[in-house]
Amino acid sequence: MKKILMVLVLLLAGCVSVPENITPVDNFNISQYLGKWYEIARLDHSFERGLTSVSAEYILNPEGGIEVINRGFSKNENKWKEIKGKGYFVDRKDVGFLKVSFWGPFYGSYVIFYLNKENYSYALVCGPDKSYLWILARSSLIDEGEKKRLVEKAAALGFDTDRLIYVPHDD
Repeated sequence: MKKILMVLVLLLAGCVSVPENITPVDNFNISQYLGKWYEIARLDHSFERGLTSVSAEYILNPEGGIEVINRGFSKNENKWKEIKGKGYFVDRKDVGFLKVSFWGPFYGSYVIFYLNKENYSYALVCGPDKSYLWILARSSLIDEGEKKRLVEKAAALGFDTDRLIYVPHDD
């Protein structure tokens, strides 16, 4: 039993990590990050497969954590899908590294490794490894030059940007 518990703890701890050569942003200000973000592009995962018009909203909760509301439209089912989660800073509140859970006690990494700090308008976010990548923006449409720069930044850090899915938004 002790071995099973130890393996379980190691597996759960492994989900809240930062990928190799990725550094979470520092001088992070959660107040500026709160609000609605639109998913511009993502690497494919089953939990978002087929969704369009995807957005995430971040709301400060009274306990000091973050409420996360992810929403997207499934054209196959002709309905909106929404999931709520919670997030907490892993280390310091001025570093863009959080752990987020949508399923009970299981947390995954939410690593903000690039952020337009002038006005918090664009962000690159990954999970515990480089199979997770999101390009987020405050608007559902972004300048093509900016989009290209964000993709190039992610590619230079080892993300497989050839596999990015660009998310259509029907505003």
